[in-house]
Amino acid sequence: MTTYLPAPTPEGVEAIPRVLGTSATGGDRAFRLSATAIGGSVLAITGGIGLFLAYQSVPTLQRYGFSFFTESQWQPEADVIGIAGVLVGTVSIAAVALFFAFPLALSTALYISEYAPPRAKSALVSLVDLMAAVPSIVYGLWGFFLIQPYAAGIARFLHVHFGWVPFFAVDTDPQGVPVDATRYTASSFIAGIAVAMMVTPMICAVTRQVFSQTPPGEREAALALGSTRWGMIRTVVLPFGRGGIIGGTMLGLGRALGETIAVLLIISPAFEIKPRLLEIGGNSISSLIAGRFGDASPAQLSALLTAGLVLFVMTLGINTLAALIVSRSRSGADADA
Repeated sequence: MTTYLPAPTPEGVEAIPRVLGTSATGGDRAFRLSATAIGGSVLAITGGIGLFLAYQSVPTLQRYGFSFFTESQWQPEADVIGIAGVLVGTVSIAAVALFFAFPLALSTALYISEYAPPRAKSALVSLVDLMAAVPSIVYGLWGFFLIQPYAAGIARFLHVHFGWVPFFAVDTDPQGVPVDATRYTASSFIAGIAVAMMVTPMICAVTRQVFSQTPPGEREAALALGSTRWGMIRTVVLPFGRGGIIGGTMLGLGRALGETIAVLLIISPAFEIKPRLLEIGGNSISSLIAGRFGDASPAQLSALLTAGLVLFVMTLGINTLAALIVSRSRSGADADA
């Protein structure tokens, strides 16, 4: 091992250590200030939205108290207002969306990162990203006119064969003559399918990016030990990307909870706690706000903004938790490095 000694100091010359400056200058300083300003403005805007919603919610919370969160009916003319029904509907639609979106996004991400030919990868990535750019009203029309007739048939099939499960029960006789097909339309099930197509690109993009950062050495080591490609994926890629999979799925959940136009076009509004996913009727917080905002009185507007505050807190909490999971996972740490 070679040892390097410092050069000798000439006699009569005092050795003064050199002071290294760490402050940014020029372009680096301008970039740091602009990035700090943009990041601070995003936090300020988000905090401002939360404070605005909280301030507007004070009259409603003072008037109805905790019953605002337990009452399911929305009848302003009878002075009965609550979000329990739409809150359950919001979670139901998001759960259906993730049920379909998660396996589709995961398999798509695995195919693009591990199986797709190199020449086709960029085109496939662009197609998936293009799905995220499609307006939500297009997905709503697609779900209403194209998916609903087929999904209603699937809903009736599930009711006939699995109606003993509370989620698949429908308040009608599936063997009746004639069959009341309208009981299987405009449901949380059909709205969830449309929302699933909207959150799939987000989950797929995050998951694919994490898979692409798997250390090549670990991939090659698994293959060198005789593992098949699927064995390498199962033992190396999936464990490495576990945090990214969870984080991406939770980000998709946050998007599904707040989807508005597609749900508003498909679902038939019903203000009740409805655990039956296949049955007509249901609602979500975002579609309630969009449907009632135009003709709302000041008191109703405060109630709608209170519902928006609940949705804001839910989405913010889910996205924050997703960021923490990704940052603390092995894949998130490597991505930051």
